[in-house]
Amino acid sequence: MENSPHILVVDDDQEIRKLLGRYLQGQGFRVSLAEDGRSAEGCLAASRIDFVVLDLMLPDISGLDLCRSLRARSRVPIILLTALKEDVDRIIGLEVGADDYLGKPFNPRELVARIRAVLRRTSTVETASPQPQQSFRFGDFTATPGTRRVTGANGAEVPLTAAEFDLLIAFLERPGRMLSRDQLLDITQGRNAAAFDRSIDVLMSRLRRKLGDAGSFQMFKTLRNGGYQLAVDVEAGEGRGSGAP
Repeated sequence: MENSPHILVVDDDQEIRKLLGRYLQGQGFRVSLAEDGRSAEGCLAASRIDFVVLDLMLPDISGLDLCRSLRARSRVPIILLTALKEDVDRIIGLEVGADDYLGKPFNPRELVARIRAVLRRTSTVETASPQPQQSFRFGDFTATPGTRRVTGANGAEVPLTAAEFDLLIAFLERPGRMLSRDQLLDITQGRNAAAFDRSIDVLMSRLRRKLGDAGSFQMFKTLRNGGYQLAVDVEAGEGRGSGAP
């Protein structure tokens, strides 16, 4: 149990907070609970947290502000919980760095499935394969899946969230292919798009901005009624093919 991922649940609803705590512990996770932003910051300072489940509505601080603050200093994966029906609030959550969101009410099993999927993708545990040495070179950038790092021509790291990195790798493993929003959601998050789901569009906007492609769209093309396409050459490092089937 000591080596299991440590999940921080931040929600001012005591019933939901305790329910999620018991359920996550039953699934083998270590769990800390916080009822507001101040308590959450205390948990983050006191121990290593591997994942944050964050409610948007907190009594002392906006969940969006806390998400923005966390993302500015950490890559810890964040899933937002929201009872708000306005799509704009969920979109803003993605824009400030959340990896995903889940609307209330929700099935705890879906939350656990999403947590496990993100943790699998972001794990940097060494395996028998030489994953850390594999890389993709595209434009002026190099992406290394094993260390989940992207660097520019000057060697400076481009700070991507887990969701942004997964989206980039989806394109790098399929150079030149048009990928629809549904395909990208399935590849990166293992789920289908809900009606009016704009999460991929928001992540694409963030990825373009961080790679200096905002406004020019020379690296990624937007295809009408289709999806997106990586429009630059991709050179795979030793041990990788040029693309995935």
